Amino acid sequence: MQLTILGCYSATPRTFNNPTSQVLEINNHIFLIDCGEGTQVALRRNKIKFNRIKHVFISHLHGDHFFGLIGLISTFSLLNRKTELHIHGPKGIKEIITLQLKLSKSWTSYPLYFHELESKEPQLIFEDEKVTVETIPLNHRVYTNGFLFKEKPGDRKLLMNEVLNYEIDVAYYRSIKKGKDAILEDGTVISNEKLTAPPIPPKSYAFCSDTFFKPDIIPQIKGVTGLYHEATFLETHQHLCEPTKHSTAKQAAEMAKLAEASKLILGHYSTRYGDINLFKAEAETVFENVVLAEDGKKINFN
Repeated sequence: MQLTILGCYSATPRTFNNPTSQVLEINNHIFLIDCGEGTQVALRRNKIKFNRIKHVFISHLHGDHFFGLIGLISTFSLLNRKTELHIHGPKGIKEIITLQLKLSKSWTSYPLYFHELESKEPQLIFEDEKVTVETIPLNHRVYTNGFLFKEKPGDRKLLMNEVLNYEIDVAYYRSIKKGKDAILEDGTVISNEKLTAPPIPPKSYAFCSDTFFKPDIIPQIKGVTGLYHEATFLETHQHLCEPTKHSTAKQAAEMAKLAEASKLILGHYSTRYGDINLFKAEAETVFENVVLAEDGKKINFN
């Protein structure tokens, strides 16, 4: 599982930094999470293939999280894309995008599907044989979701010395890896535990976009491998959190600690601060494994 940061600052643009956008590579999927201005250029810069992006997840309808979407959708058409694209986001996103396409007479060359979200409870919004994606309801000035990406448990590992010792036919290997016992020709049952080792623990990634401190989501994200949490302010400006519905770096760290996350990624920094290392220093007073999101940074979860 690998995360590429395409943009990590809050609303005000900067010369060399983009607003929020990320790419998560998980079990052969490439998911685009939020799509602020400059996203398609950042995708090019990071050599991410456009045609591999089939699902886009938009947390909320503030411009620094989706103003790059219409440009990306239009570029896909200019490149004669044929692969379908699914947009998951708040109710209203379909109206916004289709109006832009209509007035510019730029209908897509590929199937474009919108999956609009309204529920204030967690929802399963994507699932295949390897991955699930759930919404994480957040507390911001407009309807906002985070997203929880989870690998499904993989196959068990064959202990080949044991398997060969019992002379089990290769035709049964797949079912054994799926957890079934082996039955020998004489009817003897060999328990799966003797023949296999547990699979690699599945990884998970929680993207917590713009939000006021919201500890009631902890049960949903408990034990997450990677937690991205917005950190717009330092503690000196905590008084701004309530009116703006944002969080501080220390509050993000408190969330990571409560969730028992393996790694915390901070982002969405206010441009009022000249040094983002201050966010890391503040968060590390609460939680040890802190990474700063920076444009172009790739973060691996081992």
